[in-house]
Order: sequence, then C-alpha cells, then structure tokens
Amino acid sequence: MSDTRSPRSELGAFLKARRAELTPATVGLADDGTVRRVPGLRRDEVARLATMSTGYYTRIEQGRLPASATALSSLVRALRLDEAQRAYLYELAGQAPAMRRRSSVQKVRPSVQRMLDALGHSPAIVFGRYTDILAWNAAAAALYRDFAELKPAERNYTRMLFLDPVMRALYVDWEDAGRISAATLRMATADNPDDPRLAALVGELSVRSSEFREWWNGRIVTDLTSGTKRYCHPLIGPLTLECDTWTSPNNPDVMFMILTAEPGSPEDNALRILSSWNTAPAPTTQPADTPHD
Repeated sequence: MSDTRSPRSELGAFLKARRAELTPATVGLADDGTVRRVPGLRRDEVARLATMSTGYYTRIEQGRLPASATALSSLVRALRLDEAQRAYLYELAGQAPAMRRRSSVQKVRPSVQRMLDALGHSPAIVFGRYTDILAWNAAAAALYRDFAELKPAERNYTRMLFLDPVMRALYVDWEDAGRISAATLRMATADNPDDPRLAALVGELSVRSSEFREWWNGRIVTDLTSGTKRYCHPLIGPLTLECDTWTSPNNPDVMFMILTAEPGSPEDNALRILSSWNTAPAPTTQPADTPHD
C-alpha cells in the first residue's frame, strides 16, 4: 500500500531508519556491551551526538515536535547524512527551498528529440517526474524496448524495472538498479508527498513487488548522477556502459540520461551493431505525456 504518513511522521521514520543503519563504532562511540533489542544506535546515543536532550530528540522522531534548523543541522552531523539524505531530511522538515508549481502534463520540445536523435548509437532517454519516460532515441529503443508500443501510463522506468520481466533480465546488477530506482523515487516524495499519481505508483509497486516494498520501507535516498550499468542483452550479450545524467537547468523535474562507451571499444561496436538492427526511427511527435497528476 502507498505511504500516506504526514511529512513530520515520515521525518521520524527516516531518522529511525537511519539510526538503525549505524553502530556506535561507526560514529565514534564506545559500545557499553549491553544487548541491543534492535540494531543500530539508541535514541539517547543520537541525542548525545547531536548535543540535544534525549527527550527532545524522541519527540522529533515520534513526530510530536517540529525540528528547528539548528536541530536538523545537528542531526545531519550526528547521523552522518550524505547530500541526498540531507536534502531529503530538509524537505520533510519543510525547510527546503520552495519548488516551482508543477504542471499536470510534462512534454519535451521537438528540439530535444532532435538532440537525442543526433546522439546516434548512444542510448539516450529524457525522464520526467517519478521516472516517467518522456522521450528517447532509436538506440535506447534498441537497448531496452520500443517505448512507443507501451501506453503512456506504462512508460515509467521504475515501474518497468520492477514489473517487466524483460527489463529485469536485461540488468546484470538488477538489485543495485532496483535499490537506486526506489531511492530516487523516494526523493520525489519529500517535496510533494500528497501527489495522487505518485501514491498510485508507489502503491502498485508495493503490492506487486516485494523487493520494492522492502527497499521503499528502508527509506534509502540517493541523487546519483553518474555510474556504470551492466547489461546482458538477448541479441548482443554482455554490455558495460557509462551512464551520465543531468537535470534540466530550466525544469528540475526533467532529467537527461545518456549511455556511452569508449570510442572503438567492443561495447561501442556492439552499440553500433545493435542500433543498425533497430531501423525504426524514434518518434517525431511528443512520445509520452504523463498521466494527469
């Protein structure tokens, strides 16, 4: 089922999940040797690290008290939060920079499609909010599948990753890809937790995928912008590609992803061969409006 908690309750759940990941040794505390009923740091240990009273921290974690800016800063330090986790924490606390009002339907300009097509045999995709697939080139269709064959509501990367057996089999490191995708989607809930479309997507994935449900409830967040993806394509076999992403400077809800290989490498040649087999051109019209929010 979807997560319908208030932001304050969700903040508390996030703090609890994060302290469960830490041990006294990882934060420089001496272990007193007593048996811990649950893994991770105790509330009093987090409070000590954050230089606040245990009662004050407990009320924040229980959602009974809003966290001040000073308290949030102390918790970022105490819980060793990275940049993505810090951003998520501040979003939940209502202290992140205000986001622009979102339109109900996302589209890309024809010039963006032309840019994707100009990348030739390098697969490229434009994602909208919640990892909706808004545009792609022929190379991406050859690597993944022809997204034009799907209904607009089904053109969602996270949904396909967890529910489409073909997409799942494509990834050598599927668990890593799944965790990152769930974490990316979790980041999107911080600034717009009541979006009914997001709730519907999370609800469907939670019901139909035990892995998604586990990773979603773990409250992992990330903002990875680059890395390596390993595939096992049914036509060309193993394929390792470099992945780079950029957020649009004009719209924070739009992200570009490009997969590349070293020129002249076996992977580069494999991409050329794969693209040559896929003769269907990428759509010249708007490929995927997102469903109404």
